[in-house]
Amino acid sequence: MPHVAITRAVSRALERCELTHLERRAIDVELARTQHAAYERALREVGCEVRQLAEQPALADSVFVEDTAVVLDEVAVLTRPGAESRRGEVESMGEALAPLRELRRIEAPGTLDGGDVLRLDRVIHVGASARSNAEGIGQLRQLVAPFGYRVEAVSMRGCLHLKSAVTRVAPDLLLVNPDWVDARHFAGYRTLAVDPAEPFAANAILIGGTVLYSASFPATAERLRRAGIEVRLVDMSETEKAEGAMTCCSVILEA
Repeated sequence: MPHVAITRAVSRALERCELTHLERRAIDVELARTQHAAYERALREVGCEVRQLAEQPALADSVFVEDTAVVLDEVAVLTRPGAESRRGEVESMGEALAPLRELRRIEAPGTLDGGDVLRLDRVIHVGASARSNAEGIGQLRQLVAPFGYRVEAVSMRGCLHLKSAVTRVAPDLLLVNPDWVDARHFAGYRTLAVDPAEPFAANAILIGGTVLYSASFPATAERLRRAGIEVRLVDMSETEKAEGAMTCCSVILEA
């Protein structure tokens, strides 16, 4: 089935982004916008219909739309981001998703970031991070159980989100930073470790048979190619300074 990728224009306030694990560096917003346009173009070239939401000028992290929703085949769950500064991003995502999915919502005191949510078939792994608390994970479990999904909390360390540490790059293969998450959480899947010199390299987008991947991690990209993965590189250097990654900048769903 065709895919829809929901994105958002880069905020002019990106330099004021939330940072947890990185030192603040100057961000070229215009370059970030040029790179984001190339990212959207890559999504189109692998078969996505890209729907870009309007810029939210006052919300620095709003380009990272992944954190605002968890979209399954049957339902979409609007999140309550762990960073209070990001909660204003959610309503417009709900408006975009309403024609496509029935909506549910994480309520206070629960918090949940979409970047912590890795769906592997009928099991949804959620990183127990500083942004996603036990209440939020429990609410997600209750909301998706009627549709036949099981939610598993995953311990992690050293990174912002679960998908900083692990993503899917083939039907049976996960790309993992083993220093940040224990691959034994994902029984039944083969794993490929990132190059040790590229700790942030575990985030990728699998669309069809192609992996969209950051140009910042050439050694791990070569590992992927040697594993038989078709890799399409995209330069994301400016949003990476804001602790962003490939999956962060889109919400992808089957139409």
